[in-house]
Amino acid sequence: MDPIDFGAPITSRTNARVKALRAALSGKARKPGEYIGIEGSTLILEALRSGLPLDTVFVREGSEGALDPRAWQGAEAEAWVILSKDVFDSAVETETPQGIAATMAIPPLRPLPERVGTVLLLENVQDPGNVGTLIRSGEAFGASAVFLTNDCANAWSPKVLRASAGSAFRVPMLRASLGELTITLREHGCGLLGAVAHGDGVVAVQEADLTQACAVLIGNEGAGLSQQAISACDGGITIPCEIESLNAAMAGSTILYEAMRQRLAAVKRGSSR
Repeated sequence: MDPIDFGAPITSRTNARVKALRAALSGKARKPGEYIGIEGSTLILEALRSGLPLDTVFVREGSEGALDPRAWQGAEAEAWVILSKDVFDSAVETETPQGIAATMAIPPLRPLPERVGTVLLLENVQDPGNVGTLIRSGEAFGASAVFLTNDCANAWSPKVLRASAGSAFRVPMLRASLGELTITLREHGCGLLGAVAHGDGVVAVQEADLTQACAVLIGNEGAGLSQQAISACDGGITIPCEIESLNAAMAGSTILYEAMRQRLAAVKRGSSR
């Protein structure tokens, strides 16, 4: 990567580019084409690795060393600018900034794969850390997509993106009402399984058949799944454990792992015949 000519540092907090960065980091953007902000070289490089173009890269004066030539080889952006330390720190959200941030457009919706496996549907999951972790687990354990109801934390907010560690750039995600999401799932031949602590007909996760196309519904951290969601489900699954219940991120991740384990076991059985 050739040395970048940043020009003179921007020293005004009211500069148009600084305002754009601040707005992108506000966490309000959620539709394709709207601009979001990302902080830190790791997350920015994850976006580039995912084939997503950057709009503007912002570097804090004195942090030019964050641009490791080997890691950034071939990286492209519409503009590269350097901000004075106080201006950069005033624009970003983290308490200990890494010295680099960028703006980019939310990519177009990714289509579901032709053959749908396990879809994770989050209903009213409010904590950004939980949403980001579940998106990360979705990629780690081979989920076909992560669906979010409109009242979930914004999947494109800075906190969710950090918690997803870049998985949000690659996992197909769809945000809509619960009714619209369930219709889409039915159209793709998915059964609906609600993650609940107990109830009539509820089975342990390891006893459920998760090898077929299905959606696993994870509810709000405190209230769990709504009655509307439970009514839409074909059945319920629970995770046997020594405490009353697990939090949303742990429960969803555990179920996704079990679904992956079952799929791999089925493939192994098929290949041994």
